[in-house]
Parts: sequence; C-alpha cells; structure tokens
Amino acid sequence: MLKSFSAWLRQVSTVWVALAALVFFLGFTALVLPGQASMAEANSGAAGSPDMSFFYSAEDLYRFAEMYGEQGRAAYVRARFTFDVVWPLVYTFFLVTAVSWVFGKAFAADNPWQMANLAPVMGMLFDFLENISTSLVMLRYPQQTVVLDTLASVFTMLKWTLIAASFVLLLAGGIVAVWRRLLPPKIPR
Repeated sequence: MLKSFSAWLRQVSTVWVALAALVFFLGFTALVLPGQASMAEANSGAAGSPDMSFFYSAEDLYRFAEMYGEQGRAAYVRARFTFDVVWPLVYTFFLVTAVSWVFGKAFAADNPWQMANLAPVMGMLFDFLENISTSLVMLRYPQQTVVLDTLASVFTMLKWTLIAASFVLLLAGGIVAVWRRLLPPKIPR
C-alpha cells in the first residue's frame, strides 16, 4: 500500500506541479506565516509554543497552558484547527512534489530511495497528532491529560525530525540528480 501511494505521488509530481507547489509554499511563507506568528505571540503573551520546540516535557506543556491563560489556550486551540491544518498541507504539498520529482531524476523507478517521498507525509501526520494532543491538553487544563501530555512531545520530535529529513533528502536528491546529469555513465542507478 505504501509503495503504491509513493508511486502515485511520483506520478502526479510533474515539474509543473512541483513548481506550483514551490510558488504556493513561498507565497504562504511570505504572506501568511508572519501574520500568524504575530497573532500567536500576542495570544501566548510571548510565552512561546510547544509546537515550535523540539523537546518539551509534560510539565512544560502544562506550564505553557498556565502561562497562556484561558483566552490564550482558546486561541491556541483555534489556531491548531485553522491555520495549523492548512500549513502542514502546504509544506507537505511542496516537499512531497519536490522530493518525488527530484528523486525521479536522481534514481531509477525501482530504487528503494523513491519511497523517500513519504517522509514529508509522515511529518504531516505527526504534526496533526501533535496538534490534537496539545489541544486536548489545553482544552482540559487544569485537569491532566495523562499519556497524551507525554506523547505530544514525542509527536513534536518526530514531526521536526521528518520535516528536517525531508529538506535534507531534497537537497541530497538534487545533488545526486545534478551529479548523474553531469556524469551519467559512472554511477549506477
């Protein structure tokens, strides 16, 4: 099933789709992210956000909830189910199409590296799990949400790891593709 999904992603990731995804990603980053960052800072009282950290403990998550106050927690949850639904779709659209297209140039169709285009999808899924778990903690505060309060941090670490890995894969795939274009007969695919 994953192999079929990866193959389908490669099939739809033409150069034009990848370029459109890049333009959309850059436009969203330039036009939407700054405003969202300002709103988040205003609503959190400059306390920061768990989803922007690589690691935080359950205690840290409750500390965020306390610092946000009732209105800040409500704004946090609202942002997780509005902006933070759209943003992962935007970056995943870009990363999936870019990795798929670049790896299509860098490796043979049957090469296992072709499935690297699933890394951004997994990053997005962990982003959504992070949003759900942190939102439940915020909604239930001051009650504790045992298990999810700890899993939230795990989801965040996996999200950041997979997103970073996706950018590294894109760069590495681009280098391999250029290498193969310049020296085609020397490196087996």
